[in-house]
Amino acid sequence: MTATGQAPEPAIEIRENAEEERYDLLVDGKLAGMAEYRDREGRRIFFHTEVDEAYAGRGLGNRLARAVLDDSLARGLHVVPRCPFIRAWLERHPDYAARLVG
Repeated sequence: MTATGQAPEPAIEIRENAEEERYDLLVDGKLAGMAEYRDREGRRIFFHTEVDEAYAGRGLGNRLARAVLDDSLARGLHVVPRCPFIRAWLERHPDYAARLVG
């Protein structure tokens, strides 16, 4: 507990796990979600994204999507959103879609 009586914010980390071709979402060091991809000829194909139900409702899926898409953009990759979650996220954020989808 903090001085205000609230629990401290959990440590959230999103990192690429290139060996497994996915990004891992870690909450306090524990795997809480992932976004799986395949790279093909300058494209990053996202085909599965999930956040563990124990972490639902905290906006972690949104943070994961933004982080993986930002990383894809920084690498100059075009995104192919085969994953329904990433596709829906891009539909809600057309500014990202215009820069990433190829």
